[in-house]
Amino acid sequence: MVQVSVWAGMSKESKRRIAEGITKVFEEIGIPKEAVEIIIYETPKTNWATGGELHSESERLTKTKVP
Repeated sequence: MVQVSVWAGMSKESKRRIAEGITKVFEEIGIPKEAVEIIIYETPKTNWATGGELHSESERLTKTKVP
C-alpha cells in the first residue's frame, strides 16, 4: 500500500495522474497493477508545517499552488 499526503484541494485529474504514475513504477518492477493500492490523504495547509512554519501562515510556503 502506498500512502500519499497532499495539500487539500488537489484536482481529481491530478490525483488520477499520481495514481497512474505510481502504479506504472510498480508495474515496471514486475508487480501487477491489481496489487498496487494507493491512498491519497488531503491535509489542509493549516495542519501542515515545514521547518516550524505552518504552510497557511508562511509567505514562502504558500507560493506553491495545488494542481
